Parts: sequence; structure tokens; C-alpha cells
Amino acid sequence: MTNNIHNLTRSTDDVVIVGGGLAGLFCALKLAPRPVTLISAAPLGQGASSAWAQGGIAAAVAEGDTAEAHAADTIAVGGGLVDETVALGIAREAAPRIHDLLAYGVPFDRDLEGRLAVGREAAHSARRIVHVRGDGAGAAIIAALSDAVRRTPSIRLIEGFVAEALLTEDGAVTGLQLREAGNSAARPTMIASRTVVLATGGIGHLYAVTTNPDEASGSGLAIAARAGAVIADPEFVQFHPTAIMTGRDPAPLATEALRGEGATLINGKGERFMPALHPLAELAPRDIVARAVFAEIAAGRGAFLDARAALGTRFAETFPTVYASCIAAGIDPAAQAIPIAPAAHYHMGGIAVDARGLSSIDGLWAGGEVSSTGAHGANRLASNSLLEAVVYAARIADDIAGRAIPSPARLPDALVTPRGGRPDAAAVTRLRTMMSARVGVIRDGDGLAEAVRSFAALEHEATSTAVRNMATAALLVAASAWTRRESRGAHVRSDHPADLPALAQRTMTTLAAAREVAESLSEHKLPRTAQSLIA
Repeated sequence: MTNNIHNLTRSTDDVVIVGGGLAGLFCALKLAPRPVTLISAAPLGQGASSAWAQGGIAAAVAEGDTAEAHAADTIAVGGGLVDETVALGIAREAAPRIHDLLAYGVPFDRDLEGRLAVGREAAHSARRIVHVRGDGAGAAIIAALSDAVRRTPSIRLIEGFVAEALLTEDGAVTGLQLREAGNSAARPTMIASRTVVLATGGIGHLYAVTTNPDEASGSGLAIAARAGAVIADPEFVQFHPTAIMTGRDPAPLATEALRGEGATLINGKGERFMPALHPLAELAPRDIVARAVFAEIAAGRGAFLDARAALGTRFAETFPTVYASCIAAGIDPAAQAIPIAPAAHYHMGGIAVDARGLSSIDGLWAGGEVSSTGAHGANRLASNSLLEAVVYAARIADDIAGRAIPSPARLPDALVTPRGGRPDAAAVTRLRTMMSARVGVIRDGDGLAEAVRSFAALEHEATSTAVRNMATAALLVAASAWTRRESRGAHVRSDHPADLPALAQRTMTTLAAAREVAESLSEHKLPRTAQSLIA
């Protein structure tokens, strides 16, 4: 059922889930019939990165494929940082979660014999990507789950509100401060609950070029960090190599499945450039392909995705979403190569969680892209993100279901963050430009130091809570990228091009440590805890 915020009980025994994407919806459904309050910034079915996912879900469901092979592929591309136990556990839980989605009404593609149809994507050793109508998996999954949520009487839905602060006491979550989305003048509302699940998505909109919706601005990461949560691997940001460059923000995506079906990458001279760089050519790991595309553009040759020979007139039927995006931009992909560029796409980092999705703050769970489970390491394997979201959403629901929920705490007398403030559009543009230029596909120490100082200043000076949260998230990414003086997975530094065996370990950090990095860079001295950020 849907409620207006004014009807919301300010103190609740409900599990409160923040986020209307795959992780939030799936967790809410798995908790039924336990009472759940689901808070979504956008109308349900909109504003979630998972709704835009074209590739599908990786799952070893085809004959001859195994969870062990899937886990091995995940580990191989993760830059030495994948938690192997986590990767294998997720791969083994893939088939049951696919069947859950089928039960919720997700119309996965099937072959002529009625079996789940599977495709292949980069760095997978087998065809194991489960799709919906070629490139419509995300939208179809979110539509089916949204319908199921609306039909579930135990789920109270609050749409159009963002969580702008976590309430905590003695290291435990006690509630949330909410504000009407897009209305900085509105007075915040506080809700007391000792059981909160953050499923707020990623950070893509911190970058000037991204495939993510506006809502993916790092708010969940920021409010958890400000409440003292441990943050894992924030420096690792995956850039999708084939965003369609049409001038739109966010940039539409040309799914990796196109390359799985034979589309090639060429420069403005019509030359393929991937075969010389990697044995898998266009199906090399995403970080390698993204850097290759970046290099062609930086050299002035441009980069294009060419599906003319592989698909031709079949393009519209096989990949209708990509086809529609191209036609809207005046490009006929059946007859023309598609102009592309790397775009911020997925955050491997996030709120550090254990195998149950529980954060370092008692009573606070995190699932989906806002979390960091150790499954992706330094570089995510294609189509593992939706799988991780459903696996951990189910685990979170199981963990919460096995606990007695304590009575809500008393709400504080004062707001956690009183400033609403109209977001400064110029400040947001500067932040996004700085992230793309200094914390993007290729990084270096001087650029990262400039970014760290800039974000720390903006976090301190911002008059808008929304901008402050963006600055906090950006600071966490930039400070950890500055601290990791090597190149590993999606994190590449031109001044430290080698990967160092001594640094083959995950980053565990806090907002306090990131702020110390910023202070040290302002004073030109090494922070005491800089090297302890990687542990």
C-alpha cells in the first residue's frame, strides 16, 4: 500500500528499507509478511540504476556450466581483491534467486525447448547471462517486482522522499531523517526505527558522464559514512566502455551483450583496436576495454561500436532498447557505427558489510550497489551486480527475520542536519567535472590531491544537504584513490602504473580518515592514517 508521508508514524516497529531498486524491492518482498516501510526517492519503478540494466543476470543455469566456473571467472577479473568465499556463495545461490524472480513474474527469455536462454558477456567463460527481450532485463525485473510490492499488504510504500541522515546512538541505528525529494525548502521528517536497510544505489551521478540516473549520487554512502560506518573499496569505480555519446545526461548505454553477439570496436579510421591489446579482444574485462576506448578518444581518433556486420537489420529486434536510443539521437545502428565513450557505471566500493549484509553499525544493513561485499574486488564481472543484489537482499531478509526487533528509540529533539538549502547547480557541475577529470578512467597523484582538497572544502561549505552528501561521497572515493599508489583493476594511476603485491588487499576506511587525508594535503604533510586506509 502507498502512504503519504504525513500519515507516516514517526516511531515504527517496521523494518525500514530505503531504495526502490532491485535490492530494496526484493528484500521487502522476502520479508513479507513482516511489516516493512519502503522509502523510494522516485516513483516506484523509476530512478533506479537496476531498472536501466540491459545485460541481465549472471547465473550458471545452463547445461555444462557450474557455480565454481562462474566464481572462477569473477575472481579472475577482480584484480586480486575478490573475497573467494563470497564469490562462490553468490554463484551457488544464483539459480534459486532466478527461480524467485520467475515466481514474481519476471519474463526471462527462453529457448525453443522452454529452457532459460543464456547469452555471453565479457570475461565469462560460458554463456550464462539470463536476459529479458535481449536488452530489457533491468526494466522488466523492476516492473515485475514493483507490481508485486504494490500487491503486498505488509509493505507500506513512501514515494518521493530521500534519506538525508542516519540517526544513531551508541553505535546503533535509531532511525532516519527524511526530506521530500527535490524540495529543499520542505521541513525534514524523522522516523525512529532500529532496523534499517539501505539500498540507495551507487555514485555514478557524481561524474559528468554516467549511465546512472540522477538519484545515484552517493547519498546512502554519505549518510552511512557520516554516521561512522566503515566504507570498503571506494576508489574502485567501473567505467562502462560503451556509453552512447548523444549529448544526453545520463548517457544511454550500449550493452556489452552487443559485443557478445559479435559487434566490434573501431576508431574513426575504421580500425579495430582491441585485438592488439587483449586475447579476448572486444570481450576483454571492462576495465581494459574502457581504457582502450579512452585512449582512442584521447588520441583524437574517436571510438565507435560497429554492429553492422554482426547484426545489421536484426539490430532493432534483438536489442530494441539500444536501437531506440540510437534512433532518438539520429543514428541508425544497422547502417552506422555508434559513437561511444567510457562512462561511470558501477561502484565496486560502498558500505562494508558481512556475509549477511550487516554493516559496522548495529541495526544497519546495506544491499545492492551502496554496499561492498567483496564479491567484485577491484573490477566487477559483467552482470554480477544484479545477482549480488538479489542474493544479498534475500540474506538480509533472512537475517532480519531471525531477530527480535527492539522497540524504537526516542526521536532526538533537534535535526541531525538542519540545512536544507537549494542545491547550488554550479557547485554540482564543478564537482561532477572534477570527478570525471581527476578521479576518472586514468588518475594521477596531483589530480587526485586537487580533487580531495576541492571535495573537502565543498563538504564543509555546502549550504545544501544534497550537495554536502555528494561532496562526502566524492571525498571518500578521491581520498582512497590518492592513498592507493598503484594500478589495480578499475583504479589506474599513470604515476603508479604497476600493481604492487603488498597492496593486494581491500581498502577499509572511514570518513574521518578521508578528512584526515584532505587535511594533510592542505598542509602538505603525510596523514598519520593514510597507509592504514588499506587493510
